[in-house]
Amino acid sequence: MRHSRVLVPGAEYHVVARANRQEFILNSPEIKQLFLNVVERAKKRYRFTIRNFCIMSNHFHLMIQPQPGENLSRIMQWILSVFAATFNRIFCYSGHVWYDRFKSKVIGSLRQWIATFLYIMENPVKARIVDDPFEFPYCGVSHIRSGNFSIIDRPSLLTRLLFPSIFNLPLLGTEAG
Repeated sequence: MRHSRVLVPGAEYHVVARANRQEFILNSPEIKQLFLNVVERAKKRYRFTIRNFCIMSNHFHLMIQPQPGENLSRIMQWILSVFAATFNRIFCYSGHVWYDRFKSKVIGSLRQWIATFLYIMENPVKARIVDDPFEFPYCGVSHIRSGNFSIIDRPSLLTRLLFPSIFNLPLLGTEAG
């Protein structure tokens, strides 16, 4: 029996979705970029923030917060279905792209927020893809460091205060971009 998803208005979530059969469907840079393009389109359609993300070869992580009036399930259903339809069309496939429903966990405390942020950031390092998360172009911290805010939102003051050396950004003022 399927359990109801826990949705909390105003909450931030750690979302994970895995490819069907653990296949490396997100392995190529072009497909990773396709996924990012779908997320960017979703940001124009729905109101949500992304604090961090990481796209691995067979799954992805998002630190996502729907804005008031938005629904996490609706946002993720759109992202996953649009990506799947596009992926299947490109490769002339049919059937499931994603293993099952996306997994989501409410980030309920500052301690969980920090742990989730670091876990997502370190994912490509732990998988031995790169030595430094800033080297991985499909990770939120790499986008922040390069000033690319098309997917990820600008770091909040909290993020800057928690990780000033990681982001190497000024605590006050605004950045262009």
